[in-house]
Amino acid sequence: MKRLRDRYEALLLDLDGTLYRGAAVIDGAPEALVGAQSSAQRLAYVTNNASRGPETVAAHLAELGYPATPDDVVTSAQAAVRLLVEKLTPGAAVLVVGSEDLAAEVATAGLTPVRRYNGEVPAAVVQGHSPDTAWADLAEAAYALRSGALWVAANTDKTLPNERGLAPGNGSMVAALRAASDLEPVVAGKPFAPLLDDAVARVGTRAALVVGDRLDTDIEGAARVALDSLLVLTGVSTLDELASAGPERVPTYVAHSLDALNHPPVDDEADLDLAERLRRHPGRAVTVRASRSEIR
Repeated sequence: MKRLRDRYEALLLDLDGTLYRGAAVIDGAPEALVGAQSSAQRLAYVTNNASRGPETVAAHLAELGYPATPDDVVTSAQAAVRLLVEKLTPGAAVLVVGSEDLAAEVATAGLTPVRRYNGEVPAAVVQGHSPDTAWADLAEAAYALRSGALWVAANTDKTLPNERGLAPGNGSMVAALRAASDLEPVVAGKPFAPLLDDAVARVGTRAALVVGDRLDTDIEGAARVALDSLLVLTGVSTLDELASAGPERVPTYVAHSLDALNHPPVDDEADLDLAERLRRHPGRAVTVRASRSEIR
């Protein structure tokens, strides 16, 4: 029987809650992903977190034991800036609510990052996670949005897993700005299509498996772009949440850890509940629904 990973030409891997929590690596994940049992398939690291650039993300992954170069990293900041470039003229001013790495992405794309709305309305507001975002930053963005600026959010994750638990994510800050502006952003990150579309373009194949820990971003995002998905129970979402999830948030497979990639999935025993199937087959993924993949 084929290992789960051998059914696919590429893995589109979430980071926070899937490969690490904050600065702490998830036990066994590097060995499961790139150890002796790994394969030659393309790995892409696909993150909704817009606070760090590809170089910084790749360096962090390498420190934790994952083989990564900046070209392997696809961020919601990149996807958000791509959307801005498609909608704005070169050199247009973009008010940045987020990190300096997000501002650098804006500048690299030929747009002009600004931090304050000083009377001349910026063409757009781009919002990504930063632990330094404060009331003053949100106020500047609210003034710009109420004056007609386009609003692009890198992602809307309500929480961000770290080594201490669940911290407020960019979605919590987006919610504050939504309340202040009475507007809705264009969203680049999962579960919306732009980020995963960029990841598919990067790996050059649609025979890809989305791997992540969140039903509301990774799994729903995979469904929106018609890709298979694996939910790993190492981060945010739980089996109880999966039991009550709508059809758009049902993964192809569920497993306790990434090591399930290195074993054949359990495709039968559908008469048993998921918890029992996982208990009977430790270390393996359980098939939840039929595959969407072009590889059958």
